[in-house]
Amino acid sequence: MTTQKPTWIPLLVLLAVAVLALFTTSVPGTMPTEGLDTGDTAWMIVASGLVLLMTPGLAYFYGGMVNHKNVISTMLQSFIAMGVISVIWIVFGFSLAFGDSLGGWIGDPRTFFMFNGVFDHKLSLGSADQLKFTIPFALFAFFQMKFAVITPALISGALAERINFRAFVLFMVLFCIVVYAPLAHWTWHPDGFLFNLGVLDFAGGTVVHMSAGWAALAGALYLRRRKSHIESNILPPANIPYVLLGTGLLWFGWFGFNAGSAVGANGLAVTAFATTHVAAAAAGLSWILFDVTRGKKVSALGFCIGAVVGLVAITPASGFVTVPVAIFIGVIAAIVSNIAAHWRASSNLDDTLDVFPCHGLGGMVGMLMTGIFATSAVNAAVAEQGLFYGETTLFLKHLLALAIVSAFAFGLSYILLIITDKIIPLRVNEEEERLGLDISQHDESLAE
Repeated sequence: MTTQKPTWIPLLVLLAVAVLALFTTSVPGTMPTEGLDTGDTAWMIVASGLVLLMTPGLAYFYGGMVNHKNVISTMLQSFIAMGVISVIWIVFGFSLAFGDSLGGWIGDPRTFFMFNGVFDHKLSLGSADQLKFTIPFALFAFFQMKFAVITPALISGALAERINFRAFVLFMVLFCIVVYAPLAHWTWHPDGFLFNLGVLDFAGGTVVHMSAGWAALAGALYLRRRKSHIESNILPPANIPYVLLGTGLLWFGWFGFNAGSAVGANGLAVTAFATTHVAAAAAGLSWILFDVTRGKKVSALGFCIGAVVGLVAITPASGFVTVPVAIFIGVIAAIVSNIAAHWRASSNLDDTLDVFPCHGLGGMVGMLMTGIFATSAVNAAVAEQGLFYGETTLFLKHLLALAIVSAFAFGLSYILLIITDKIIPLRVNEEEERLGLDISQHDESLAE
């Protein structure tokens, strides 16, 4: 068994948070009930659970695609996010994303520190109460927590098979605070600057997928290539049935991700549900049929990756476009990502599981498609029609937002990687990489 130098710091930090919680906990007042809808509340509890299910689904999706020496470590990187990010969200993460706005750039970390006031908060958000809820505010906070959990987990696919586990956890913490929370505030808080600019992101194309995709690209560049990648000795996926299972869990959970973003059991949720399913179906078919044109066989892996790309691309558009348009978005996104993944495979870029081609580019395609096809006929919140309907303003705003978010997410992620590496070496050594991360990082292995 391999050993690591012991450290008390992480445990002491957690103990400090636990003790601090005792001294900052106040007895909540009466939860506001006026205006609450039991149907909306019931649906959003289910939707929150569905979004959380996506993270174990991602673990199986990624775990099945790496080689057998790295399955446990890869899957654990998703599961650990459920622990680490959940605690951060309670302490101050939710406040950074949805607390009182500081100039439209970030939330005041004191607003809901240690979740104080969340359970008896008024059922609205924003300086002018622009966003009104028919569900308990605490439920909205927990729904958003699940988005924060899965975003850094997505990044792990690009760093798989060579990342130091403890360093990844530190990077994940920094990413959540410095990259994810500001983007969530900009985009979804009614006082956020992208929100007020008129940028539309129904369920996280920019906040989740573009941010994770650009961070993944930064990580792949910073960590450099695996030894097996340099030697062109990439081992086959460990377990394709894991990938199929993960895809099914992701597809199922994504209904909570997108339809839940309607924040109610209503017609808009049904539209988002429908567009989500159709885009995934079309993209899965598009990916494998595009492979066929290259002379490849139809593969389970190809359909799974394509379906996930469709889910990614429809995410920002799901509550703003029609169901037929969702077919177009899925087909185009899959082709774009497929081309990018094939180019990546022939390059020196070692993005292990093609996170940037699938999530980064998929999110960007979805964001641009939203600017093209969004219509007020689907969602009255669309103040400016998409380019397809003869107006240019929304599309130009989305081009601007794409540039801003891309530079912000990539640049800060790269800086955070440098900082993390100074504290804990990001990359395992050559011997640990050869042994596999399951053994070298966790002293566990997948029985063959």
